[in-house]
Amino acid sequence: MHIIEALIFGIVQGITEFLPISSTAHIIIVELLLGYSFPGLAFEIYLHLASALAVIVYFRRDLGAVIGGFFAYFSDSTPANQVHFLFGVYIIIATLITGGLGVLLKGLVEVSMKTPPFIAGALTVTGTLLIIIERFRRYGRRTEKNMTYFDAIIVGLGQTLAVLPGISRSGATLVAALWMGLERETAVKYSFLLVIPVILGSTVLALGETSLNMFAFIGAGPLIMAFTTSYIFSWIGIVWLINFLKRGRLLYFAIYCYVVAFLVFFFV
Repeated sequence: MHIIEALIFGIVQGITEFLPISSTAHIIIVELLLGYSFPGLAFEIYLHLASALAVIVYFRRDLGAVIGGFFAYFSDSTPANQVHFLFGVYIIIATLITGGLGVLLKGLVEVSMKTPPFIAGALTVTGTLLIIIERFRRYGRRTEKNMTYFDAIIVGLGQTLAVLPGISRSGATLVAALWMGLERETAVKYSFLLVIPVILGSTVLALGETSLNMFAFIGAGPLIMAFTTSYIFSWIGIVWLINFLKRGRLLYFAIYCYVVAFLVFFFV
């Protein structure tokens, strides 16, 4: 792989990871356009790992508060610690649901779903879900203090859909959280923090695939370039999306998904 190609992969992964437009679909589209066919999910997970690192660094204070409050609750059950403890539990519940169902679907995804028609259809579904939540559901006002176990279950099920190429993970979790009545800021925070255990878990499962084969096939230099640019542009994507959702509408992402689905179906 050339450095420029690695740069393209990193930029595409970083920009699309946290926008509700499916980073996996965009990575597959770039693979098709550049003529690559990576075995398994190792390279995609490698790029996602850089995005997870960006989330950890950006939300380090929130993450520290949740982890600290989670363990502090066992010895000091103050209301503040209880909120952090339960928020941590909700992250664990959604992650377990995603992980369990994701393992069952993993083989199916690798074998039969990385095709332009399927990706186009899944992007259409993503766009439709965004329109539904934008047009037919009012945004709620519940914060993490008012979350429930049922919220975590629904968001976990929504996140599971993202194992299908073209279904946006951030889009699915945002739609599910907003549909359950969470306010935008809480929904975004929950969606972003959920990506950390999901990607770290996927990385552990893919350790056998990464090994020396990926380094030999792609090369150390391009891998470093792809990881670095994925991290930088993931950070940019996080900042941009948070600012956008304060005043923007999910409808614009839906239109984008429809346009890309059309182009993929007819021209890729």
